[in-house]
Amino acid sequence: MGRVICAGLGPGDPELMSLKAARTIGAARHVAYFRKEGRPGQARQIVEGMLHPAAIEYPMEYPVTTELPFDSPDYTDALARFYDDWASRLAALAASEDVVVLCEGDPFFYGSFMHLHSRLQGRVAVEVIPGITGMTGCWTATGTPITWGDDVLTVLMGTLPEDDLVRHMQQADALVVMKTGRNLPRVRRALERAGRLDQAWLVERGTMPNQRVARLAEVDPTDCPYFAIVLVHGHGRRPEIHE
Repeated sequence: MGRVICAGLGPGDPELMSLKAARTIGAARHVAYFRKEGRPGQARQIVEGMLHPAAIEYPMEYPVTTELPFDSPDYTDALARFYDDWASRLAALAASEDVVVLCEGDPFFYGSFMHLHSRLQGRVAVEVIPGITGMTGCWTATGTPITWGDDVLTVLMGTLPEDDLVRHMQQADALVVMKTGRNLPRVRRALERAGRLDQAWLVERGTMPNQRVARLAEVDPTDCPYFAIVLVHGHGRRPEIHE
């Protein structure tokens, strides 16, 4: 019996991958990764030059759903069938050999692998190698701690309704907004309504060579990068401690 091993790749810089993940990926004979149709895939790009020469690759290409609202039944059905299909394929491969699935960031922190993980339970052995989250790499890129003292960190999805975003943004000390992309205009409006737009940063491709760090208020409103996170730093409920 083999295993399905999900390796967390960290925020993007291969040097920030764990030793365990790097060793596992380098020894793997079967490597699967998510990607959009016609794209190389972010996870695959991170491990460029690391794969074993004999490794067989399995690109798991998401169904094209750009024409469907993300909360529509058709969108949910298309993705469910996609995950069902790949869970079955991976389970069949792992019946005799290990299969490594690549996952940016940490697999159990909003990672796509969680949809496979739930479908693989009871069918095959599954191991998860944790990784540094993408948001960790992004807030480090700003050069400022994301939280101070007793700050409470809130993580939001840009897919939430605008009114929900505003409510959470008003209550949060420090703030991370993920899944921006085409949702960025909504996130921007919500931050402005919450009175926090001037405090917000946009970090695109954090820790990677083409990293961009900018004040969100100064970014062109039509500029909606896919691999980006919005941050608002906390200011500390307790004063900073000095010697």
